[in-house]
Amino acid sequence: MSLLAVDFLKTIFKEQKETSISGKWIRFKDIESLFQKYESKFLVQEIGTSEKGIPIYKLKIGTGKKKILLWSQMHGNESTGTKALFDLFNCFLNTNKEQLQTILDACTLVFIPMLNPDGAEVYTRVNGNNIDLNRDAVDRIAKESKLLRSVLEDFNPQFCFNLHDQRTIFNVENTKNPATISFLAPSEEVTRALTKGRKQTMNVIVAMNAVLQKMIPNYIGRYTDEFYPTATGDNFQKLGYNTILIESGHYPDDYVREVSREYTFYAILQGLYHIAITEDFSEYKDYFTIPNNAKDFYDIIHRYSGEKKDIAYQYKDQIVDGELVSTLVKVEESSLKGKIGHHEIVFEI
Repeated sequence: MSLLAVDFLKTIFKEQKETSISGKWIRFKDIESLFQKYESKFLVQEIGTSEKGIPIYKLKIGTGKKKILLWSQMHGNESTGTKALFDLFNCFLNTNKEQLQTILDACTLVFIPMLNPDGAEVYTRVNGNNIDLNRDAVDRIAKESKLLRSVLEDFNPQFCFNLHDQRTIFNVENTKNPATISFLAPSEEVTRALTKGRKQTMNVIVAMNAVLQKMIPNYIGRYTDEFYPTATGDNFQKLGYNTILIESGHYPDDYVREVSREYTFYAILQGLYHIAITEDFSEYKDYFTIPNNAKDFYDIIHRYSGEKKDIAYQYKDQIVDGELVSTLVKVEESSLKGKIGHHEIVFEI
């Protein structure tokens, strides 16, 4: 297994980060003006519109036989993957690094950098018709679900990258570290059998995990592989399209997901590079050395020394007067033994 050098990754991210977009609320209007600059290197196409009529774009680059499809913001309020993709686009646009050329020579890449612009506009998980696209893979009621399936079947990729965000509640099992990045090779049916496709998916995840462990050891988790019959990743995997789920999570004090953006970028680039240079994807067992996710975190815990019960709070994000506002909401009141606060306040009473 060949890993990209940490110094290379850090340098290229610093040089190519798309600084015009940042924070958690990324809408179509924030990325619309960026598409034009990629036309010199990418094939840029509007492939359709959302339920509310907002354009959905596809970018294509590379000449290789290995086909890889990547999409982000299937949930409108999960934008970390979108930011990381635009950082990656800049790398292909502005540099001729050997590692990047290796990817483009071996692979053909197709990106849909914002699948759910309706949800992105109002910062919701669902689309403009209140449909969760990640639970619409079978019925395909939503326009956006139909578009994704059409691209999938027309392109016929060997691998897919399904980019999501996960909540601040997740930690790496048996640690007090948040799960900054979590990976999943989705199950194809309820028994969670280790099919050939799942093993190949795990093989790529092993490489991505290996490079991240050099940077943020013990901050990488493994998302539950419970089978969801209507979920996108599970169904794509079942159909024979190896689907890698990346969940971008919390890093200490990184509520705007700019640090996790960086590690998402590293994971994607390493994954693409690994696919480009690898012919045998059969080794997978190290996937199971990645610790499971646990749910031990709250955003804030108030701890009391007397008989008063501890209180846990979570931030609730919502749009208020055109601004993204995070409000603390009480979610638990008990001893909270074994739970962790990203911030804890102790009251002596």
